[in-house]
Amino acid sequence: MQNPLPPPSPEALEHSTHLTRAIQDDIAQHGGWISFARFMELALYMPGLGYYTAGSHKLGEAGDFITAPELSSLFGRTLARQVQQVMANSAPHILELGAGSGKLALDMLTELEHLGTLPDSYSILEVSADLRQRQQALLQQRLPHLVQRVVWLDALPESYSGAVVANEVLDALPVHLVHWNDSALKERGVVVQADGFAWAERGIADAALLAAAQKIVVPDGYVSEICLAASGLIQSLASRMQCGALLFIDYGFGAREFYHPQRNKGTLMCHYRHHAHDDPFYLPGLQDITAHVDFTAVAEAGIDVGLSLIGYTNQAFFLINGGITDLLAQVSPEDLKTYLPLSAQMQKLTSPAEMGDLFKVIAFAKGMDASLSGFARGDLSRAL
Repeated sequence: MQNPLPPPSPEALEHSTHLTRAIQDDIAQHGGWISFARFMELALYMPGLGYYTAGSHKLGEAGDFITAPELSSLFGRTLARQVQQVMANSAPHILELGAGSGKLALDMLTELEHLGTLPDSYSILEVSADLRQRQQALLQQRLPHLVQRVVWLDALPESYSGAVVANEVLDALPVHLVHWNDSALKERGVVVQADGFAWAERGIADAALLAAAQKIVVPDGYVSEICLAASGLIQSLASRMQCGALLFIDYGFGAREFYHPQRNKGTLMCHYRHHAHDDPFYLPGLQDITAHVDFTAVAEAGIDVGLSLIGYTNQAFFLINGGITDLLAQVSPEDLKTYLPLSAQMQKLTSPAEMGDLFKVIAFAKGMDASLSGFARGDLSRAL
């Protein structure tokens, strides 16, 4: 890392040390080496210690990064209008995966109430007990009359109809690291070194990972990520979906851009107190670890399990098609105190220099023959 990062508190450092030792024990139990996907899973999701399962403040100005729902209510309100279309053609239910602070649920329910099309149920699948408590507190405080419609789940329902929403979920799924070198394929994993961790490569033993890596043509010496977990998640959702649509919003590219020759070190990125860096071994449990999404792999995974691809575009097109400018127009420009912040927020959400182009939206349907207005213009499926 080029720039020094803010030092952790003694309590946070102790927490990270506990997780480090737990991961080291796991490495020892697996013969001295684990895949990076396993390391990322433990660093983010180990019960009580992982980044998403412990109690650190992750989102917003006081956390490590800001998501679109945290940035502006315009995001959730626009998305609600797309979900309204899904519910009208399937069932009046919403399932949100990984609801963060609960802000997206708050904004969507607020807008749907305004539109007079509240869902019969709003289910949240949340692996973090800490975030679940924050979501419950926020909704109880801001929408006490609607809390009875919200249900928290520990696992995916066995059967489901309605809208499934996942904002910045795919980027947090564990990824395998592959090294294409001298016409050989190696998996980059993690070993214990001194008091920390180090990289070590082995031949690829996982048949699914090997098959995926063999399909990718990249220059010699290339290192990048393959996310098998994304395909697994989509398969699980598809098998349970009876009628409805899945909406994924995340940052990433189609495969040609994801595995571009110049992107030869991959897309792995860490976020710690609004500092971005590339060292996943730094303070385990205190930082987020993410990778960009290969949307071609996501699209193929959905189609392979019988889903219909109903749209793929960037966030700017999706939000503008979906009516974000109409929502802004509801505020008078003469009300500068309200209008100017909302206008600036919309700019960040839609500008190519901000979130507008890097973030993409992909949607699948099952048992539902309907289109969404968010994909009316700006189709990018040719880039998949």
